[in-house]
Amino acid sequence: MSDAIRVLSTLALKGAVHGLAGQYQAAGGVRIDADFAPTLALLDRLRAGEAADVVILTREGLDEVAREGRVAAESCVDLARSWVGIAVKAGAPHPDIATEAALRATLLGARVAYSRLGASGILFAKLIERLGIAAAINARAVIIPQGFTAERLVTGEADLAVQQISELKQVGGIEVVGPIPRELQTPAVFSAGRMAEAQNAGEADRLLRYLASPDVAPLLRESGLDP
Repeated sequence: MSDAIRVLSTLALKGAVHGLAGQYQAAGGVRIDADFAPTLALLDRLRAGEAADVVILTREGLDEVAREGRVAAESCVDLARSWVGIAVKAGAPHPDIATEAALRATLLGARVAYSRLGASGILFAKLIERLGIAAAINARAVIIPQGFTAERLVTGEADLAVQQISELKQVGGIEVVGPIPRELQTPAVFSAGRMAEAQNAGEADRLLRYLASPDVAPLLRESGLDP
């Protein structure tokens, strides 16, 4: 049996997984060898044959690979909900994003960084289309393929960063203003499952039980997620 368990996880859980890795080992678990990317990128990698023991994806993404037989459906557990939020560079004024009208005005007056891949980028692209401001926003936006949008605040390339709050919080030198009004978004649900061909199936099931346990809830909240 390996002394490590291979985990492929969406970026939104990066802070939480790093935070719980030591705690898991202290509780008798093996070392967690984790790699992080947006769900869509991970789906491509899994379909290309990349091996893992446990995957953490959006619920929709996990359901897809479970239907394809890549993940054991009976092992799947929901871990957390996540809301899309907005951040600014540390020390910058916090704009008004409390209502649809305020958010619209704030976005139109700023250079916005968002991601092309991932649940937050997809939601934001649809939102600005619905608000009728997509052309204006995208004319000045910094749209990154994947990664942490808040890094563009630190470099001065953008005034606002849009992403899952748990992803925003992983970048130093920024401040989270808060979530986009909740009536304008649907929370992403992130879930985990055991790969059907996991090399370490027993340890994978143990880790899944741990991830869904009350012990992990404080770490999830601290990282910006709702258990």
